[in-house]
Order: sequence, then structure tokens, then C-alpha cells
Amino acid sequence: MTAHHVPDDLPEHLRHYIGGAPADSVSGDTFEVLDPVTNQPYLTASAGKAEDIALAVAAAKEAFDHGPWPRMAPRQRARVLNKIADLVESRDKRLAELETFDTGLPITQALGQAQRAAENFRFFADLIVAQADDAYQVPGKQINYVNRKPVGVAGLITPWNTPFMLESWKLAPALASGCTVVLKPAEFTPLSASLWADIFREAGVPDGVFNLVNGLGEEAGDALVKHPDVRLISFTGETTTGETIFRNCALGLKGMSMELGGKSPAVVFADADFEAALDSTLFGVFSLNGERCTAGSRILVERPIYDEFCARYAERARDIVVGDPHDPATEVGALVHPEHFEKVMSYVEIGKSEGKLLAGGGRPAGLDTGNYVAPTVFADVKPDARIFQEEIFGPVVAITPFDTDEEALAMANDVKYGLAAYVWTADLTRAHTFAQGIEAGMVWLNSHNVRDLRTPFGGVKASGLGHEGGYRSIDFYTEQQAVHITLGDVHTARFGAGKDKA
Repeated sequence: MTAHHVPDDLPEHLRHYIGGAPADSVSGDTFEVLDPVTNQPYLTASAGKAEDIALAVAAAKEAFDHGPWPRMAPRQRARVLNKIADLVESRDKRLAELETFDTGLPITQALGQAQRAAENFRFFADLIVAQADDAYQVPGKQINYVNRKPVGVAGLITPWNTPFMLESWKLAPALASGCTVVLKPAEFTPLSASLWADIFREAGVPDGVFNLVNGLGEEAGDALVKHPDVRLISFTGETTTGETIFRNCALGLKGMSMELGGKSPAVVFADADFEAALDSTLFGVFSLNGERCTAGSRILVERPIYDEFCARYAERARDIVVGDPHDPATEVGALVHPEHFEKVMSYVEIGKSEGKLLAGGGRPAGLDTGNYVAPTVFADVKPDARIFQEEIFGPVVAITPFDTDEEALAMANDVKYGLAAYVWTADLTRAHTFAQGIEAGMVWLNSHNVRDLRTPFGGVKASGLGHEGGYRSIDFYTEQQAVHITLGDVHTARFGAGKDKA
């Protein structure tokens, strides 16, 4: 292993950003942030509480009620969004360096996330300029049209996996729609979120439109969800937390969009392109350290190719390069935090009694410190096993054989989650029929997770509520008001007019 890279000019302390200015917590409380390679604290961050959220929401509401942002023409906001994208692109290497240091993601994959963040802003800049709303006409009688308005203050709660990119996925459509925002990033990985303030200021975003409060989910996040002036919540994270947010949003009838956990199946039929399926299913669970909601962490393989697939898959998994996240050769880096490392390792131990261990099963050789888990492969896993049913969110995969299409579909659907699925077959009829039978918000046929930004993103069952992406994101951050105009004479029954009734 090479010497651990530490970026230059790391801050010692992260503050909130409220109303256009940095701010400490009212209480003065802070929390420590760990480097996942050493598990040593490398900075402190202000620990937001209800009073800090209140200040941020007040700033956002003032900017929404009285500031220029919601009242700008779409083209004006689009110009600002494109400036944001330019700035993100110009700083992609620095962003990736900080993201890798903070999260443990391999540097090559972190660079891709920075570039995707810029693309998110460009996409929504284009979308709001092209936005057209409906108008309906009854000739000579009535015209009806839709007036689209930003909802108000949006609360954005983001996760610790690929945080900068996933923050952009919420910030871009919220700002494009004319909303003002309060962002609460994950407490494990607040570093890259701190960069948004300078980017937005330089791009020309007015003060108060963007606000950021660091802190724990049960404190800052909970206060944001419950604040009466926050009109909607967009949350990406774990399903149990999503259930809590759902209950709290119900008290104020807030709008909600929640992208939650997953336990996505990858179904490989015997007629599939074997090499392509092998490459894709390896990438699908081991990229981003396995810390991805759409990971194909259950691989269902048709029996005629099952033994060969397992052998080849395990051989490749054993050769995956695990190491310092900043080394360009690294394919799997360090997991984000020691708490998460312990969770993943507990599932590895559970898996040893639920399946046949073909690769991994512990720490990689030579990596005795840090949150490193060797890519781990279990075969012959029963459908009722915990490692088949429960989200592990790490570099751990369960492989299971099937004999018929019906059996594969039943196993694919027999979990509480329904975010994504992957199907590999040369039979076009089977591909579409099987895809439409899967209980998942997104299905990839003969492909891994490559998504057009115009398409809906979201899950079913325990994997989420609502969809974002394309115009669905604009719909979420706006209200559609129907306006009706009568043309000509108004003919209304004349209640109370007695004998003079028409």
C-alpha cells in the first residue's frame, strides 16, 4: 500500500452557511469528522440544532418571499445554473480529491461523480428554459391554463455515499424551479458540501437562496423535517430513517420525495453474453465500494451456467485492487466510517453460515487499519437468508441459482425493496416480459447502471416514495395552479332570485 494521501489546505473546522455568511452553531457545539483510511479525526464541524435550522429556514423564507430568485425568468436562473456547472467542472480534480479523502471512494470514481454533478446543473438549466405548461381551450367559451410556481423553502437531506453528486441532484432542480433551500448533508461526509457556498456565491446565487446546516440526523435533520416553514423534504438515505421522516412530514402535510434502500437483483440467463454480464455484475456491486443504493447485490444465475459463473466471478473478485482511495489503481477503497465497517463485517460473518464463501470474507491482506473490506462473494445462498434479504451496503454479494423464469422472478421480487434490477438475456421477448414483471422502479436490460437524466429515478415498496428526474423533479419542486377564464357571457343558475330566475 502506498503512503496515504492527505489533500493540501484542508480546513480545520466547517461552519454552517446561513443567509449568505458562515456561522457557528448557536450552542457552540461541534462534532468530529474522521478520515476513513486512518479513522482519525481530521476536522470538526458545527453541530446544528433546532435553533440553527430555524435561522437557516428564516433566511431561506426571507429570500423566497422578498428576494429576486423565485421571480427571475427561467433564462436568468438557467444562466446562473450554467455558471455553477462551469465552476464545478473547473474544480473537478479538487472536488474529487476532497470527496475521496472524506468518503474513501476510489479517486477515479470520485472524479466521475464531480463531472456528473456539473451535468446535473446543465441539464436542469436546459429543462427550465424548455418547460412548457398546459393550456386547454373550449372554443368561444373558456380558456384554462396552468401557472407553475415554486413551492417555497425546500429541505434537502443527503447521504454519505457520493455526497457531492447526490447533493447536486437535489440542489439543481430545486434552484432551477425557483425554490430556496436548506441543505443538511450527512454528518459522516460534510467536507465537499462546504464547497457549495463559494461556488454559488461566485455564480451569482443571491444570499439566502442556499443555506447549509451541518449536524446529526436526529438533531438537525429532525428539526428541518419538522419546521413549519419548510414546505417539502427531499431525502436520500436508509429506509428506517425514511419511515421516521414520513411520519414527521405527515404532521405538517409536507411534500415528500424519498429514495431509500435497495437489494437489487441481477438476473443472468444462460443465453446472456457471459463476459458482458460478468463485467457488469462485478462493477454493479463493487464499484463505489459497494456503497450504492442500486447495487446488484443479489445475483441470480440460471443453472446451466451457474458453476462457471461462480468460479469466474470469484476469481475476478479476488483480483480486485483494494487500497488507498487516492491511488488511481485502486478499485475498492475504504468504507466511509468505522460504524459502517462494523455493520458490513457483521453481515460477512452472518454470510459464512448462510452461503459458500468463494472470495474475501475479511480484511484484505496488508491493510490492517482503516475501514477496508475484501470484496466478498457468497454462493449457494438461499432466498430466505439474511444476506439475500437485507441491505448490506458494502462490497458483499450473494449468488443464487435458478431453473425457470418463474422461479427467478419470484426470487427477484421476494424482498421488501424495489429500487433497481438488471436482466441479462439474448431473448428480447423474455427480456421485456421479465423486466415488466419485476417489482422495481428501474430495470436495466443487458446493461449496468447508466441512466438518462430525463428518465424517472425512484423505487417501489421499501425503496422509496415518489420519483425524481427530468420533469418529475420540476413537478416536485413546483405547484401547478389551474387558472380558468370564461369567454363571453357567464351563464349561472340564479339562486335566490325568485320569480326573476333565468
